[in-house]
Amino acid sequence: MGLLAESGPRLFSAILEQATKGDGGTPIGGKAAGFDVKALRAFRVLRPLRLVSGVPSLQVVLNSIIKAMVPLLHIALLVLFVIIIYAIIGLELFMGKMHKTCFEYKGGHRAKAHGRHCGQNGTTCYSDWEGPNDGITNFDNFAFAMLTVFQCITMEGWTEVLYWVNDAIGNSWPWLYFVTLIIIGSFFVLNLVLGVLSG
Repeated sequence: MGLLAESGPRLFSAILEQATKGDGGTPIGGKAAGFDVKALRAFRVLRPLRLVSGVPSLQVVLNSIIKAMVPLLHIALLVLFVIIIYAIIGLELFMGKMHKTCFEYKGGHRAKAHGRHCGQNGTTCYSDWEGPNDGITNFDNFAFAMLTVFQCITMEGWTEVLYWVNDAIGNSWPWLYFVTLIIIGSFFVLNLVLGVLSG
């Protein structure tokens, strides 16, 4: 059994080499067999994995990664669950709220100003703005809500999303949504990945 385990990768490599070497006329290597196996040549990129059997430290790392796949899948499902829950809450709280902004007239043309507290500096509020990030960052539908929550969980520009929501509906309570999202989604759930890998 040990001999088979050691010679298994070499045997697979030899079979793959013979199967992809043909010129099209042999039964195993070409179209005469009714099946084109030239696409199997892509598996040649796996040849460097044969080095793993010669380096014990690489075997330890590879075995650790393989053993961690199932717990990492469970953590990924937990992250997806948190994203879905917060996307639904965001839909209920912020749907359609991020399309108003202040506009000012310059030379007869309407130009967008910053912020949504209109009436200051001669600006007027209109609700036909596409939204932040060319309309991508919003809570108008489930897909964009999940994308916005994912952006916040990765902590890449989550404060900008918080400020946009504050500009849209006020700053009295939306911080509760975003702070709990960061604490639960980013600090706790995403760091479980490190716990799985270190265990």
